[in-house]
Amino acid sequence: MLREGPGHHEVRRGQKETGMPRSCEICGKTLRFGCRIVRHGLAKKKGGIGLHTTGISRRTFKPNLQRIRVVENGRTLRRSVCARCIKSGKVVKA
Repeated sequence: MLREGPGHHEVRRGQKETGMPRSCEICGKTLRFGCRIVRHGLAKKKGGIGLHTTGISRRTFKPNLQRIRVVENGRTLRRSVCARCIKSGKVVKA
């Protein structure tokens, strides 16, 4: 695989990319995008006129990735795995 263009370094087939992966190597869980909503005011059930949205900004939900040693096909490898896969037993720790 060869990437081209500004900001991309050369990555050839079979070579590791530099930097931390942002996805789980077992289930593929990756970044999700959402919004942070700021509300002001007193709720109606507390005697106010209701909550009003005063600001919405974009945010990211990042997976809880852990860099652990995993036994895979009798070999010990370092993998970037999400906490959910570790808890559910999808990987065997070395």
